Parts: sequence; C-alpha cells; structure tokens
Amino acid sequence: MRKRNIKILVPVAVLSAAGCGMSIPSASATDSHVVRAGESIQKAVDAAQPGDTVVVLPGTYRESVQVTKAGLTLRGSGSRTVIRPAEPGPRAVDACAKAGNGICVQGRSGGTVDDVRIESLTVSGFKKNGVWASWTDRLTVRRVTSEHNGVWGIAQERSTRGAFIGNTARANGDAGIFVANTVDEEGGATDTRGTELRDNTLTDNRIGFTARRVRNMSVHDNSLTANCTGVFVVGDEGKPQAGAMTIESNEITGNNKFCSKTERLSALQGSGIVLTGAADTKVRSNTIRDNSGTTPMSGGVVLFKSFVGTKNTGNTISGNVVLGNKPADLANGDTGKGNTFTDNVCAKSAPTGMC
Repeated sequence: MRKRNIKILVPVAVLSAAGCGMSIPSASATDSHVVRAGESIQKAVDAAQPGDTVVVLPGTYRESVQVTKAGLTLRGSGSRTVIRPAEPGPRAVDACAKAGNGICVQGRSGGTVDDVRIESLTVSGFKKNGVWASWTDRLTVRRVTSEHNGVWGIAQERSTRGAFIGNTARANGDAGIFVANTVDEEGGATDTRGTELRDNTLTDNRIGFTARRVRNMSVHDNSLTANCTGVFVVGDEGKPQAGAMTIESNEITGNNKFCSKTERLSALQGSGIVLTGAADTKVRSNTIRDNSGTTPMSGGVVLFKSFVGTKNTGNTISGNVVLGNKPADLANGDTGKGNTFTDNVCAKSAPTGMC
C-alpha cells in the first residue's frame, strides 16, 4: 500500500505545482513519505525506515522533529517550509522539544547516527537551537535557514565528517553555526575528520561561526557580516589542541554588532577572525574588512591569549586582504611560538611590522 499511495500522490503534487510555477522536491516512489500542511513531520519520520526520504511540502509546522535513523533525508520546499515551536498546550513532547530545539539528530556514545541529510527548510523561533546534532557521522545540513533561535542556529557536537553547505543563519542568540567537541564537559579537541563549512551566510548573530575544541576542519567561501565576531576558534583546555583547520576565501566584513560580556567571555565587537588557544591553523586568502570595535578582541585577525593559558602555536596567516579594521588589521597579543603573518594586504598591525 505504501508504494501505491506514493505513486499516486507525488505526481499529482508535481503536476499541480507545475501549473502555478512552483517546484516541489522530488520523491522516490519506493522510499519517500510526503507531509502536507497540517500533518505531523515527526509521525512521518517515525514511520520511515533507515535510508528513506521525508518530503515536507509548503506550510508552517508547529513542532520539533527528532531523527535517530541512519540515512534519513528530511527535505523541505525551501523558504515555504517553516518549522516553528509548538503552540502551548498539553501534548506528547519528545526530548528534542523538551530541550527547546527545532530539529535534533541524535545518536549516542558507541552508536552514531550516520548519513542524515537536512535540506531546504526554515527553522525559526526555538528557545535553544534551530538544528542540533550529537553523536553523528556524515551529517549534511544544506540550504537550511535557521533564524531567531535562542542559542545556536545550526550546531554539532561529538560528531565527525559533517557538511554545512549553503545555509543561512541569522539573528540567533549565540553562533550562527557552532561545532564543538562537547558542550557539557571539558576535554581535548575532537578530530572532526574533515567537517566542512561552505557557502553559508552568517549574519546578525553573536558570533558567525564558532569552532570550540575541535580539529581538522575546512571553513571556506562563506559570508560573515553584522555579527559581533565573524569567526571564533576556541582551544583552551586539553590535548590534543584545537586547530589544524583551514579558514580560506571567506568574506568577513562589518562585524560590528556589540555583544555584552558573559560568564565565559568579555564583550565582543568588531572582530573578524579570533584564534585563542589554537594550533596549526591556516588563515589564508580571506577578505576581512571594516570590523571595528574597542573590546579586547576587536580587530581584523586577532591572536588572543587563552583564558586558561593555552597559547596559539604554529598558525599561519597569509595572503589575506585585511583593511579598515580597528584597532588593527592584524593583532598578535599572544606569546605562543611559530605564528607567522606573511603576504597580507593590510595597513596597521599590533605590534607593528606585520603588514
């Protein structure tokens, strides 16, 4: 019955959309579940088998969605598919909703959830995170808009080989995209085994992108603007040390929003890229302009002393265009060894001599 039902309904949806100039995501006749406005995404996810696709048609869906099955694809209809918090009232609430998150991809220690894809939808207005993932491998989040969420727009911990591509994260309470070893304990940096951030637009968040105690990542061809800080790489406690990243070919401009200090951080404003307690990271071929502020980490590219004493070591800042940043385009306030600044286009550095 399942195969027969999909074969009938999906072509009707596609033909109807074609008549009004709309495009509907494709759905296979044998492994797809179609959700229409007024129906439950979670019920379709629960009914799906590993490897299935859940296609969510245009509409506003008032619920949280928890994914625990490998290979599942959750695909919306772009900006016309919106997931928002459930209306107040008595109802069954899963762990994702209880935590205040929009979409959760949840594995466990010794049992990661692999190859999940979240695509082409909007997640908005959740108390905590728009998209939250823990214990995953090869998670892909693509063409997702995550906005006006209380903490992180799109976030991953304890996970490897993630791909965050073509997303928009804006007006979230903390980072637009956040990648961490773990959020509830201290420890050495996790090897993400090549997690990638590419072609994302991160704007009007506290921080555009935060990498906290992780290693082995590629961050390239993203646009970060109107945040308090563009990119923040945090090392601090434990070994192995955070870093071994490539931050390349990004546009990082006008991150001049002011964010008050927190229990863990001083006030933030006007920071392009900040490295603190990081090692062996390449910052190259970025355009970093007009980030201006008067806070301790303000400036274009800033190497800042770690809050627990871990030094930046072996980082290379090269071939960047770094102009119009205040108080300096390049700033090295650390005493770590092996940090080099070469072939950058800049006007002012602290200390002098790096431009």
